[in-house]
Amino acid sequence: MSVLPSVFAASPSPQPSPRGGEGEIAAFLARQIAIFEAAHPRTLELAQASSAVWRGGVPMHWMGDWSSPVPLFAERAKEATLWDVDGHAYDDFCLGDTPSMFGHGREELQRAIADQALNGVGFMLPTVRSLRVGQLLTERFGLPLWQCATTASDANRAVIRWARAITKRRKILIIDGCYHGMVDDAFVVLKDGQATAKKGLIGQVTDLTQSTVVVPFNDLPAMSAALKRGEVACVLLEPVMTNCGMILPDEGYHQALRALCDETGTLLVYDETHTLSSGFGGYVREHGLRADILTVGKAIAGGVPAAVWGVSAEVAARMDAAQAEIGAGSSGIGTTLSGNALAIAGMEAMLTEVMTPEAYDYMQAGATYLVDGLREVIARQGVDWSVVHVGARAELVFASPTPRNAAEMRPHLEGALLPAFHLYLINKGVLIAPFHNMMLISPKTSYEATDRLVAAVEGFVKEYKALNI
Repeated sequence: MSVLPSVFAASPSPQPSPRGGEGEIAAFLARQIAIFEAAHPRTLELAQASSAVWRGGVPMHWMGDWSSPVPLFAERAKEATLWDVDGHAYDDFCLGDTPSMFGHGREELQRAIADQALNGVGFMLPTVRSLRVGQLLTERFGLPLWQCATTASDANRAVIRWARAITKRRKILIIDGCYHGMVDDAFVVLKDGQATAKKGLIGQVTDLTQSTVVVPFNDLPAMSAALKRGEVACVLLEPVMTNCGMILPDEGYHQALRALCDETGTLLVYDETHTLSSGFGGYVREHGLRADILTVGKAIAGGVPAAVWGVSAEVAARMDAAQAEIGAGSSGIGTTLSGNALAIAGMEAMLTEVMTPEAYDYMQAGATYLVDGLREVIARQGVDWSVVHVGARAELVFASPTPRNAAEMRPHLEGALLPAFHLYLINKGVLIAPFHNMMLISPKTSYEATDRLVAAVEGFVKEYKALNI
């Protein structure tokens, strides 16, 4: 494990304000950048060369969203450890931002992919394996009928189209601060209480606020008012918000939402792409919720590009009726690569050999161990922070009590504190999700690695307090 030296000595100081002292934090960040650059000569060299062939220096622009001055160049990864080209090893609590949630380089997945690759990867035809995968999805998640997509974005787009077709309603409803992939309809947020296009949205020519309603998470009066107008085809949401920090539902929120959807004839769609980490059947199944439609992406095939979406028998019958009414022709739903034999092989291996009850038991126990450690640091160091936890996923929040919606969370995701924290962890040999403070436990994450993460967090807190902000 490569551990790079700290630049600040720990010393006690009064409890700081998470939003104060931006100048001091920026100076701290600058010193962390210097540490990174000194330790990563090969990474810097590759980043410069890469900028000549990739726009922004990376194959996909999100890869540039890390807090380091340039992204790490990964050399390899195994289980819950990643190595960069400069020879540093990292305890990986990001895990590709979920696709590798069950660990890197799984031999079960390798065997399935190699076997299928020898026999062809795409036929635009079903296989014996595809039948088995469909049965496994029904057993695991409870919905009877399924379709494949290549990404969760594709799955959510298809679901929105079908929801509009079978309800004959134009609008959908999403939650402020959500993310559901590259789905145009979901790029709407609340600003000063009014719906508007998300900041930074590129090339959008349609006024999305005319067909997308947005309400805060945990706000049942706003949800009720929106649904009772009878204009919304579906509510699309994560059961736990994981893309604007992690935000838990209030007690009874989902039960009340289900009742509202039933009362107003609105379809209820849960996106389990991240909350698949909540338990063996995902959050919805584990918590006894009832979805009309369910979407799952990222980890379902172990990182092989694949997603699935399932529907209730009633929704399937309504889909059939809508299709018959529309008639033959191009539906605008689906891609050639969706449900290809390679993705199906990956899903079968994950559902039968990797995503087991035993794996989830280990992950949840490991997450509890992590949460206990982080909360002990918070208490010991006297900072006004908190930890949010569901299943195998935890998040350190620079606020207490924990926010209940995106408007409360956003101020704690802004400024220099977040990137300073992330880069400090990188320099200590620890990776967490780059977009906020989410940490994921895999079945291959050791308790020793978790101890190192907790120690790094405490080291940061001490150095942060030493700034005397």
